[in-house]
Order: sequence, then structure tokens, then C-alpha cells
Amino acid sequence: MDYLSIIKRPISNELEEFISLFNESLSHDEGLLASVLEHIKSRGGKRMRPMLILLIAKNFGDVTYVAQRAAVGLELLHTASLVHDDVVDESGERRGQASVNATYNNKVAVLVGDYILSTALLNVSLTKSESIVRDLANLGRTLSNGEILQLTNISNQEISEDVYYQVIKQKTAALFEACAVIGAKAGNATSEAVEAARLFGQNIGIIFQIRDDIFDYYDSKEIGKPTGNDMAEGKLTLPVIHALQSTGNRPMMKLAMKVKEGTVSADEIAHLVAFTKENGGIEYAEKKMLEFHDAAFSFVRQYVKCDAIRQSLIAYLDFVIQRKS
Repeated sequence: MDYLSIIKRPISNELEEFISLFNESLSHDEGLLASVLEHIKSRGGKRMRPMLILLIAKNFGDVTYVAQRAAVGLELLHTASLVHDDVVDESGERRGQASVNATYNNKVAVLVGDYILSTALLNVSLTKSESIVRDLANLGRTLSNGEILQLTNISNQEISEDVYYQVIKQKTAALFEACAVIGAKAGNATSEAVEAARLFGQNIGIIFQIRDDIFDYYDSKEIGKPTGNDMAEGKLTLPVIHALQSTGNRPMMKLAMKVKEGTVSADEIAHLVAFTKENGGIEYAEKKMLEFHDAAFSFVRQYVKCDAIRQSLIAYLDFVIQRKS
């Protein structure tokens, strides 16, 4: 099934307008900055986050200028955070292409990330909505805190699902949560509906991150990163956390500690990946995705009355769970 076509159907014109505004915001006349911005734009992307803003806004009202500028601002903030994350993680790839820091250098990546962040703030200021500006500012703080929490967690000896969810709720889930909240506010939803949208977005974000984490246990050029990349960066994700906790395997726990210490070898990572697959880690993570899917669906059932938008959001949920990249 072509989920993306179904998702885009009720907002096709609005999405075209968003892409035009976004590309215009990432344009510069000449020089190094222009070159780097073109490099970033060439990566494209599915635009899952702005599509969520547009869909939620249209569900509660109309996709106004406020909704569009908010969507551009949030996507720019997300883009800036990815550029900075690649520097922090020393990543050489992003969406299967060379990252900004790999193509240029860390200094250029940090400065361009700052430029994009400033452009995000400029766009969201054009909404003239104090509430939405505050939401975006708080999102920036939350994402930064999530990165710091993740770094702290790497050196922490604790391995638990609670810590895992604590981190992703301040990273991926925070982004989708903000999209749903900003979309609802731009559509003039009631405060009760805004809160329901917040939980909807958070659940989508958790599903999205769990699916990303599952990808790391399989080698695929579509994903744009090698198998075990998270472990190579010191991260233990839901599948391996469950496998470790459900078996209590001491030798594997020692390898997990080596992951956190940054002393694990490629062979040891492969061993830990195989252990995770053999002990139900993937199946458990998939089960958790379905639980969060059911929780998210309650929002669609209660708050989405337009059939086209309902079908779009159902496809959105299904795509997030079933996507291959």
C-alpha cells in the first residue's frame, strides 16, 4: 500500500506550499553557506513532521499562514538539530548521504546548524502567536536536554526501559508531540483537544523511535547506517534492553557494559545483535509499537471527524510502524 500518497491526499496543495516556503528559507545567494544549504536540501525527506502539523491543523480548522510558518519553523529546528547531532555523534552519513560535518568539517556544520536554528526562530516569529513561539522554544530546550540525558545515560551503569523511554520522550517523541500541539493550536482547537493531540504526537514519536531502533539490527542501505551503529555509539535500545532483562545473561550484560564504556569491538557488537534477535528482542519491540499504536488511535477515533483526514492519519500511523527506512 502506498501510505504516503494516502497521507498527502487531504493536504496536497498545502504541502506544496510548505515545501516552497521551506526551500525558500534554506536559500542563500552565494558562497559556502549557499553550498551547504543546497547540500542539506538535496537530501529531501518524507516531511513526516510538517505533514502532521498540516493534517492536525486542517482537522481542527484550516491550514493558515500561522500553520505554514509554524511548520517551516519546526522543520528547520529539526534540520538544525540533525546537523548538530551528526557533529556530536561523529556521524559520517545522514539519510544515506554524507553528513555536513563529513562533507565539510565540524566548524562549518556547527555554524550552519546555528544559522538554520536562527532561521527557524525567524519563521515561527512570523506566526505572531506567543503560545506557538513558546512551544518551539521549549522544544529546542527539550531536544538539547534529551541529547545531554543520552550522553549521561551512556556513562550510567543502569540498563532499563524506564531510562530508555525517558530519553526518547525528550528527543524523537518531543518533536512529534510539538507537531501535534502546534497543529492543534494553529487550527484553534480547544485546550482539551490540544492535550489529546499532544499525547497522540508523543505516541507517534515513540513508535517512530522504536522502529528506528529495530532498523539497527538489520543491514540495509535504505536505512543509511550500518548494523549495530547505535551500539558503536554507546547506545542500548529497547530490543537489546529487553533481551538482557528477560534472560539475565551475565556474559551479554558484560558486553552491554562495554558498549556503554565505548570499548566494545565490532565482533562483540555482532554477538550482541545476534543474542538480541535470538531472545525475542525484536518481537518485544514490535509488540510495544502496537501498544503505542492503539493508544494513538484513540485520538483519531475521538477527535477526527473528516473521513479524508481520518484515513490519512490512519495511514500515517500504519506507515510509521511499517516503514522500511
